[in-house]
Amino acid sequence: MEKTVTSARPAPGLYVTATPIGNAADITARALDLMAQCDLLLCEDTRVTAKLLAIHNISAKTAPYHDHNAAEMRPRILKRLEAGEVIVLVSDAGTPLVSDPGLKLVQEAVAAGHYVTTLPGASSVLAALTLAALPTDRFFFAGFAPAKQEARRKEFAELAAIPATLVFLESANRLAASLADMAGALGDRPAAVARELTKKFEEVRRGSLSELAAHYQEEGGPKGEIVVVVGPPEKRAPLCAHEVDAMLENALARTTLKDAVAEVVSITGLPRREIYARALELSGAR
Repeated sequence: MEKTVTSARPAPGLYVTATPIGNAADITARALDLMAQCDLLLCEDTRVTAKLLAIHNISAKTAPYHDHNAAEMRPRILKRLEAGEVIVLVSDAGTPLVSDPGLKLVQEAVAAGHYVTTLPGASSVLAALTLAALPTDRFFFAGFAPAKQEARRKEFAELAAIPATLVFLESANRLAASLADMAGALGDRPAAVARELTKKFEEVRRGSLSELAAHYQEEGGPKGEIVVVVGPPEKRAPLCAHEVDAMLENALARTTLKDAVAEVVSITGLPRREIYARALELSGAR
C-alpha cells in the first residue's frame, strides 16, 4: 500500500531533505509527504534510499547523485528545475551537505534563481553533541580528519586554540590513532565517542582522550558510524611575556623557527604575527 499524499503539491524547486541516521522512524511527516509527491528524488545511493522508501510505503522516481556523477548530473537537474519540477536531495543518512555531496548543486541552483529550501531532521553531529555530556553552547564541526598521521596532527594543532567543543567524524580503523593524536595536539581533554546512534547497539563511551585512545587500541575499532566529540580547551589565565619566551625557547631548541611559532600559537592562542616577531628576536639573540 502506497503512502497517501496529505498536502497540496509543493512549489517547484530543490528540497534538501534530512533522512534517518539509523532508526527509520526518525523522519518528519513533511519529508515523507514531499518524497511521495516529488518529480525526482536524488540519492547518494539509490539502494539505501529504496529501503527507506519501502519501509514507509512510498513510491518515488529516484536517480543517483554522488561525487562520481555530480558534474554530469547537475546540468540535467538544473534543466528540470527550470521546467518547474519538484526535486528532493537526500544523502544515505542524516542531513545532506554535511560531509555529503550536494554543495555545488545548491550553489548552482541558487545562482540560477531557483527556489531552494531545507527539510531539517536527523544529524549525527547534533545527536552525538547532545549525548556527549560536554558543553554545547559553542561547537566547531571539523568533519573527517586527514588519513595520514602528519597531516592529521597538523590539523589538530590548528584546531587546538578554538574556544569550543570540537566534533569529528572518524572511521573505525583510524579511531585509536586519531584519539591519541588528538590527546597529543589538543591536550588530554574530556571527550566522547558515539557510534550506531539511534540504532539497537547505540553506544556512547566517555572519558579523557588518552583513556579512549587506550581503550580502542586494546579493543579494536568499533563497528558502525563514529562521531568523536572533544571538550573545549580550559580557560587559562593570561600568559606573561616570560612564559611565552620560555615556550618559544623550548620549541626553537627542538625545531625550525616556523614550526616553533606554529606550536606556540596553537598552545597559547596568541596572534601569529606577535609570536613570530618575538621568535625572530629570540633566535637572533641566541
